[in-house]
Amino acid sequence: MSSITLTPTKQLNLEPTATQTLSLLERCSKMEELKQIHAQMVKTGHIADTILVSRILTFCVSPNYGNLEYAQMVFDRVNRPNTFMYNTMIKGYSENNEPEKALLLYQQMLYLSVPLNSYTFPFLLKACSSLSAMEETKQIHGHVIKSGFGSEVYATNSLLHVYATSGSIESARLLFDKVPERDIVSWNSMIDGYTKCGEMEIAYQFFKDMPAKNVITWTTMISGYVGAGMYKEALSLFHEMQIQGVKPDNVALASTLSACSYLGALDQGRWIHADIDRLGLEIDPVLGCVLVDMYAKCGDMEEAIEVFKKVKKKEVSLWTALISGFGIHGRGREALDWFENMQIVGIKPNHVTFTAILTACSYSGLVDEGKSLFDSISRVHKLTPKIEHYGCMVDLLGRSGFLKEAKKMIENMPVRPNAVVWGALLNACRMHGDVELGKEIGKILIEEDPDHGGRYIHLASIHAAAGDWDQAVAARRQMRERGVSKLPGCSAISLNGVVHEFLAGDKSHPQAAEIYHMWASIAERLKKEGYEPALQELVLDLEDEAKEMAINQHSEKLAITFGLLRTKPGTTIRIVKNLRVCEDCHTVAKLISKIYGRDIVMRDRTRFHHFKDGKCTCGDKW
Repeated sequence: MSSITLTPTKQLNLEPTATQTLSLLERCSKMEELKQIHAQMVKTGHIADTILVSRILTFCVSPNYGNLEYAQMVFDRVNRPNTFMYNTMIKGYSENNEPEKALLLYQQMLYLSVPLNSYTFPFLLKACSSLSAMEETKQIHGHVIKSGFGSEVYATNSLLHVYATSGSIESARLLFDKVPERDIVSWNSMIDGYTKCGEMEIAYQFFKDMPAKNVITWTTMISGYVGAGMYKEALSLFHEMQIQGVKPDNVALASTLSACSYLGALDQGRWIHADIDRLGLEIDPVLGCVLVDMYAKCGDMEEAIEVFKKVKKKEVSLWTALISGFGIHGRGREALDWFENMQIVGIKPNHVTFTAILTACSYSGLVDEGKSLFDSISRVHKLTPKIEHYGCMVDLLGRSGFLKEAKKMIENMPVRPNAVVWGALLNACRMHGDVELGKEIGKILIEEDPDHGGRYIHLASIHAAAGDWDQAVAARRQMRERGVSKLPGCSAISLNGVVHEFLAGDKSHPQAAEIYHMWASIAERLKKEGYEPALQELVLDLEDEAKEMAINQHSEKLAITFGLLRTKPGTTIRIVKNLRVCEDCHTVAKLISKIYGRDIVMRDRTRFHHFKDGKCTCGDKW
């Protein structure tokens, strides 16, 4: 559109009418143009025209090209602003992240007895939602009823949304049950509210009972499943969405790709990526970031790089996702190269980026590089190191054998160390066999994080490694007495679009008999290779034979066995484990990769292990 210029000659020769001024305002696209028109209105007296002033306010409150300060200046100079003007200003402040000013304007409306209408409440309630202002919401609810808008669907839906998303789901349900005419927005608000409260069964019941659904309905439910850690359910619902012929939006795609990331479901992730290309959707920064993250966490860094290259607008989050991917794959040098490239093109690293690159240094043993990067956080980039960065440094120093230096860093931290930081040092003690320091840190961890079962087990393992079996048993007993349970190990493998999950000793799988028969055959071949089970990690009151049976039924072994059964020779087996892979399963995976000629890509709680020809990319340090 061509720029609007009001020259002095034109102003002298032809004084615009109100209709012409309105036309100019409708064509206006820049604040500079609007100010010229505003000045002309003051000169001609049109500034008293409420329609024209309202048009100025509407333009000024736009989040894209407006100016709220200018809008407030114009508003303050109106003798008696009408309802539309107040509504416009309330909308502007609500949409521009200044909800307090929206509420103050509403107070002014009430004080001056300015009439309210059905458009006053939605953006006012949006301001309440931003502030989680439940008391103000209840007062406005009363005003809605007193003003006669209690049955008006627009205002009612706004109330439902605030109650549902601000944690007052009971109030939302009471209001929902009283609404005479519910529309799709009413139902979506309830589903959103229940998912945010973690009430997924109720949310899904609302989802099923809805008379009609739109893409927001499906997206809300899928995102809710992902937020609740119900990744298989999210993938299943997305598949159902496709069967129903509903075109997914970018939020649904991003949420489903996140579910693929957690499950290591590479096939499903690839199918979704193909759908994105088929639908002709632009891969925006958010979608690009989750695609890179998905491929990285599913073990395909080469495809992650290809996606990265195709994203036009590369924001810091995209660079960080790629750097993090290299880090968890143990490819620290490449992570450093990409970190440097990011800065060369002018992208500044943020706190999350530094966590990613320091983790990469830790997993690759790049001590000097890690120290230099940590120092640069404040010295070069003028950021304040966070506890996550200190945790990365403790992990880096500890893994590399500098236990005293790691402990000193914890003692000199400007913030109180948390369980994650202490846990990094305890893991280093386990790796390097420092039993005495391990015992000391283990006791600190139990006091710091008494409800985490893994802390007791780590301490018991430290005592067991020192041959102090009484103390090992005591740590286990303390765990039981406090009612603390250990998170069960779970391994997943995705084949032909179906995610198969296994627990230790699991016999619920339809092919359990075949899996255990195959494992018996594998175990025989392992013994011929000189394999002996690593029973020292099992602090159980069992005989060696029983311990061997227990360790042979770990979830990783069952998942790998299933992969050998169900895939063709030479196919890479991809496993995702929710906990750290144990020493025995790590040894077994290396041997299987050699004996059966299979690449095994396993992602445990923190990093990737790529087993090939009897070796692992982690260098047996994890």
